[in-house]
Amino acid sequence: MMRSLWTAASGMTAQQFFVDSISHNLSNVNTTGFKQGRVEFQSLMYQTMRRADLDPANMTGRPVNLQVGLGVTPVAVSKIFTQGNLQRTDNMLDFAIEGDGFFAVRRNADPEEIFFTRDGSFKLSPLEAGGLMLATSLGYPVLDVNGDPIIFDEEVSWHNVTMSDSGAFFNINADGDMEALDFTLQIVQFPNPQGLEAIGANLFMQTPASGAALLEAEEDVNRPSRVFQGFLEMSNVDVAREMVDMIRAHRAYDLNARAITTSDEMLQQANQLKR
Repeated sequence: MMRSLWTAASGMTAQQFFVDSISHNLSNVNTTGFKQGRVEFQSLMYQTMRRADLDPANMTGRPVNLQVGLGVTPVAVSKIFTQGNLQRTDNMLDFAIEGDGFFAVRRNADPEEIFFTRDGSFKLSPLEAGGLMLATSLGYPVLDVNGDPIIFDEEVSWHNVTMSDSGAFFNINADGDMEALDFTLQIVQFPNPQGLEAIGANLFMQTPASGAALLEAEEDVNRPSRVFQGFLEMSNVDVAREMVDMIRAHRAYDLNARAITTSDEMLQQANQLKR
C-alpha cells in the first residue's frame, strides 16, 4: 500500500477539522464576548529509510537522512483572547471588561462550581425572599469579590445604581449623593487563559493548565481590568481572515484528494504490468 494514500487521507481529515473550527468561529461572530479559536497542526512521525552516516575524518558517508513523513494531525485549538470591540447599549445591566479579566458566576448551589465568562449581558432575577439578584441570561448568579451572589434590596431602584470602572456598585439617593453598596463585581485573571476549558453558554472552567484564578481586588496583577456599564464586548472573530482560511482549507483538501486519486491510478498501472 502506498504511503501517500494514508498521508493524504490524514491531510483531508485535518482540513475537515480546520473547516469545523472556522465554521464555529463564523457562527459565533455575533456572540457576546466570544473568543475565536485557532487550530494548530503537527506533522506525524517520520519513517527513516536511511540515516545520515557522515564520517568527516575520511570525508565519506551520507550527510543527510532519507526520511518520509506520514501526514498531519491537529493537536490544539488555542483561544485568542484579544480584546473585542465595545458596543454601547445604554442598558444599565450590560457590562463589558476592558483588559484580561473575567466575570465569575456560579452555575449550581455548589459553592465550588464557579465558572468564568466575558459575557456581561446580565439580568435581574426576583428572589422568593425578596430582592433582585444579578444573574446571567441562564439564571446563574453573578458573584461579588466575596464569592456571594449580588442581591439588591427591594428599596434600591436599579435605575439609580451606577458602578465604578473597578466594579464597585453605588446607589444615587434622593439627594443626588452616591452611597456605596456592599458588593463589588468579582473580576479575575488567569496566569494562562488559553488553558481554560470552554464548556458552552459563553462559560469557561478553570483547569490545572490555566492556573488558579487571581482576584484582581486582592492579587497583584500586571494590568487591572476596567469595567464599563452600558456596554457589551463583541466577538473578536476576524471575518475576513476566517474566509481566507476557509479558502485555504478547501484548496488543501482538494489537493490531498487529488493525491489520493493519483496514488490510486499509479497502483492501477502497477497492477496491469503483469497482464
